[in-house]
Amino acid sequence: MLFKNPKILYLLVLLIVPILVHLFQLQKFVKVPFTNVAFLQQLAQRGRKSYRLKKWLILATRLLLFLAIIFAFSQPYLSNQKINSKQHNYIYLDNSLSTNTKGEKGNLLQIAVQEIIENVAEKDLFSLQTNSNFYDKITKNELKNKLLNIKETSKKIDLSTIFLKFNTKIKNETKDLSSFILISDFQNIYENKSTNVTAPFSAIKLTTSIKNNISIDSVFISNSNATNFTLNVLIKNQGALKENIPIAVYNSAKLISKRSSSFEKDALKKIQFKIQNQEEFKGKITLTYSDTFSFDNTFYFVLKNNQKINVLTIGKQADFLSKIYDKEEFNFLQSSVKNTNYNTLVKQQLIILNEVEYIPKFLSEKIITFSKNGGNLVIIPSENINLQAYNSLFKNLNAGKIKVKKTGKLKITNINYKHPLFQNVFSKKVTNFQYPTAESHFPISSIKASNIVLYEDSTSFISQIKNAEGTIYWISSPLNRKNSNFITSPLVVPVFYNFGKMSYKHPQLFYRTGMENNIDIETALNKNRILRISNAVNSFIPLQKKFQNKVRITTNEQPIKNGFFTILKGNDTIQKLAFNYPKEESWLNFMDLNALKKTNQKVTIGTSIPTIFKEINKKYEVHCLWKWFLTLAIVSLFLELLILKFYKP
Repeated sequence: MLFKNPKILYLLVLLIVPILVHLFQLQKFVKVPFTNVAFLQQLAQRGRKSYRLKKWLILATRLLLFLAIIFAFSQPYLSNQKINSKQHNYIYLDNSLSTNTKGEKGNLLQIAVQEIIENVAEKDLFSLQTNSNFYDKITKNELKNKLLNIKETSKKIDLSTIFLKFNTKIKNETKDLSSFILISDFQNIYENKSTNVTAPFSAIKLTTSIKNNISIDSVFISNSNATNFTLNVLIKNQGALKENIPIAVYNSAKLISKRSSSFEKDALKKIQFKIQNQEEFKGKITLTYSDTFSFDNTFYFVLKNNQKINVLTIGKQADFLSKIYDKEEFNFLQSSVKNTNYNTLVKQQLIILNEVEYIPKFLSEKIITFSKNGGNLVIIPSENINLQAYNSLFKNLNAGKIKVKKTGKLKITNINYKHPLFQNVFSKKVTNFQYPTAESHFPISSIKASNIVLYEDSTSFISQIKNAEGTIYWISSPLNRKNSNFITSPLVVPVFYNFGKMSYKHPQLFYRTGMENNIDIETALNKNRILRISNAVNSFIPLQKKFQNKVRITTNEQPIKNGFFTILKGNDTIQKLAFNYPKEESWLNFMDLNALKKTNQKVTIGTSIPTIFKEINKKYEVHCLWKWFLTLAIVSLFLELLILKFYKP
């Protein structure tokens, strides 16, 4: 039993007062022998005993009266917590796109909001975590306002991040007064690290009533020529066979093509549209079908046909490079050291120094400026390089030092498959590869170098040296046929092609919201000018880095909505972009909470939001006892009156 006003109990010392009064009121009887009334002695003795019993009963009722009054004013209660302490409920409410769908009672997210508001206790304290915001130590009214304004978002948050934040917050709190409540559909894209949780938590799963979904997974372009191109649309079907689903392609608001198609159970299908070539195509694809999610039935992309990457080769003529850097994707130029037009260097995105024996000082200065302005550089040494001139260039590029040439035939055997250069190049690691060889090579020492391709002795054949502005690729061996057969191997094409593709990040067909995207914009900005990204309802300033002839912008948290966006320089339109929601949001894969409980005994799986909150409120319910003590005081007073009136000794 606990007390709201425990200091009142000091008044218990006053109980000595009725005891003292009782002692002073006790009468002392004197024995007077009287022989003639000896027969009255027994009657007098009985009278004295009855009188004393009455006094003791009155004392007991008065003590009970004072005791009950004192306890009533101290306000005793029964509870698992102190009456002045507040229960702190940490609530995670998943407001991802996948929760904005229909359940048995209605929209999953809206019903969850309504049930939380109806079932949380008025006096409790709350911390609310959503996918996009965290609200700490708020009252019920504040919680209600936040919940009523909640919107679905494409942002994701890992369960491990949620638990880390909650555990950090309760370090300075009494854990017995804290509760974790997770309300989500628990899509399998969440990372399950709940085994590290130090406090028990309750999990309520939001379940959709529809168990099938069809979505536009992605798009890509093929067979592009001067007159038309093929638009490939990948559509993912989850659930039963679906027949005659209409699919339409728009250029802005203009309908370009429409067709119907059927989709096998749980299959990915490619739909092709042949479309007439245009300088810029603002594509929107729609499919008409009522399923679990509606947000993935529309897809946006932007195609700009005049975007090419500028590649310049200085030094020895290389036929294999002209075959790799074709005219459809690259503006490719080759020149000797003497015939190089230095004014064109600033317009290049990739410069390849191909077996140049001596690097003149003026060319070295231009290369350094090019690299510091964000340009990418590939260096292929000659067999007879001027080591001093090369190391002078490396020193100014902060790229390390080239060592003396080593001779001896080595196989090129090891590939760093995790390097971005080989992303989507290999479906699996190659084990039966016909390894190219090199007769000699120039090793380098650089703390910034990372290996891309290696020799059999684990020394580097191709290295990447990444500076704050640009990237340098060092190929340690000359690539002429006398020294190496690398240019005849299948590896040469993806290596040099991706050297070009990674040197300038032209806007892609589309981007995903909630992910980091790096985009190079070919424009020059004054010192105080910035680029904005905007559409009809949203405008924001992305992270951006200025170079001499380009600006690299990075998007991450913004935008949060899909659709078309425009990159603005003041009021001028520089580029158009298309953003789509992450395709993982369309997956119908969800966690099994029963399996989660097996790995973590601290999990309580709730059948519904009202049930969980009723259990929490019941656990910390306060039972006040002052009314019972007040009743006891009245009863004791009533007993005293009865004794005084009806008990006659």
